[in-house]
Amino acid sequence: MGSLMSEVPEGFVMPEMADPRIRPSASLVITRDGDEGAEILFCHRVSQMPSFPDFWAFPGGGVTRFDRIAANELPQLSADEDGAALAALMREIVEEVGWTNSENGIVFVDENVRDEVIENGENWYPHVKRGSLSANSNGFKIISIRTTPPLAPMRFTNRFFHLHDSNPPEPKLPSGRSEFDEFRWLTPMQALDAWNNSEMRIPPPQITLLRDMIASLKKSGGDIESATSTMSENPPCGEHRIEFAPSVECIPLPTQTLPPATHTNCYIIGDMGGDLVVVDPAAKSDDGLAYLERRIRTAESRGSKVIATIFTHRHPDHIGDLARISEIYQAPIWATSETHTVIPTCDTDKVLKDGDTFTLSGRTWNVLETPGHCPGHICLSNEVGIISGDMAVMVGTILVPPSDGDMDKYLSSLERLRDLKPPILLPAHGPLSPVPEKLLNRYLTHRRARHARVLDAVKNGMSEITQIAGYAYDDTPDAHPILKIDQTLSHLLAHQRAGDIQQIDSEWKLATR
Repeated sequence: MGSLMSEVPEGFVMPEMADPRIRPSASLVITRDGDEGAEILFCHRVSQMPSFPDFWAFPGGGVTRFDRIAANELPQLSADEDGAALAALMREIVEEVGWTNSENGIVFVDENVRDEVIENGENWYPHVKRGSLSANSNGFKIISIRTTPPLAPMRFTNRFFHLHDSNPPEPKLPSGRSEFDEFRWLTPMQALDAWNNSEMRIPPPQITLLRDMIASLKKSGGDIESATSTMSENPPCGEHRIEFAPSVECIPLPTQTLPPATHTNCYIIGDMGGDLVVVDPAAKSDDGLAYLERRIRTAESRGSKVIATIFTHRHPDHIGDLARISEIYQAPIWATSETHTVIPTCDTDKVLKDGDTFTLSGRTWNVLETPGHCPGHICLSNEVGIISGDMAVMVGTILVPPSDGDMDKYLSSLERLRDLKPPILLPAHGPLSPVPEKLLNRYLTHRRARHARVLDAVKNGMSEITQIAGYAYDDTPDAHPILKIDQTLSHLLAHQRAGDIQQIDSEWKLATR
């Protein structure tokens, strides 16, 4: 195998990243009787939300200090994590949908009381204590516990509660600002079908919960109370499929990558029971390889077969221990010619190029060559979204290595992705991007401004790279000095290729025309 060229500059030492604090939260799966069976309330998140904008989610939120106080003091709640989560949930549904659970089922909250709780969540508990707001805990049961995978700096352990009311009132939006702007009632199967058809965007943990509910309903003959009681006896928790999009499972694998990221997202694409393609299996550690093997074995147990491995590019945080991975599964490697230079040859391998396509489970994937970050870098695109490798991330940044990167090509590749207007971006590190155009425009604006600053520095007579870097990055004084110089060099080389500047010995000067 050839050497794997890293994007990280020589001399840069990867800092130790502390594990983020995992915070408690709660969500409500509220159901009612419908013509085709039990229906769940879905709430549409407004497009201005920082996380999962325009997704359909369950009401709920994080556990606060005053939710814990309420759990300790209200007799209907248990003084533990479950009780604090239920307090948070009952407070949140007052704020978000205008409901509370009474002895007679779900009822509307007095508008004045609701406004006070929205203004300050600490007001919920005193209203309950005075009796001006009911908070009946009967009927709530935990049917699943999910912890955010290590994709983002903010993680939650979320308790999903279920509550059934045969005929609850229609939810109401608050008079002021709200994280929701629309409500919809759907059976679990209707919601899953809408997601599969790209008609609704639903967060990953809710997709696996819907699948669990559908399976339990089938066993219970459609009885929602029986189905959720069975789930509550041993609430599903721990490792689940992370379904970023239809036919796309994400497997975050621990890698030595650029912080604040600590993992590389491997993707399994294709439907369970059909042919699959694995993208960027970057596992090298025992834990990562074991995780990858569990996900592959689960797919195989459902009748699937891996027909190929695709690598988006040749950086070492994307290509795992191929010898050990071949003990988990064997499949030909599909990659560009540049990426194949660092991979042992095999007769069944395939060289990918721009415009190639392949079809899995009725969905056609298109190969897009997007160089700049790395020669031979590719993305995979279809109507669901784009698996984008190291083009852009939600948390952190992307480096363009001066050794083999190309800033101009990188900017052109960003423009190409933006102009495709994908519904979502599935990056190699961190959470998915639900608004790709906004993210890609931010990258383009930021990089172009930096590019102009580097040229301005040379025009202003600065010739030494540390001076130029200091000028170009004066808006980010805390940026790592090695990374600043590294990326400044990438910009300088792009300007040199464009004929705008020249390097004379170790100094950078305006080019003579």
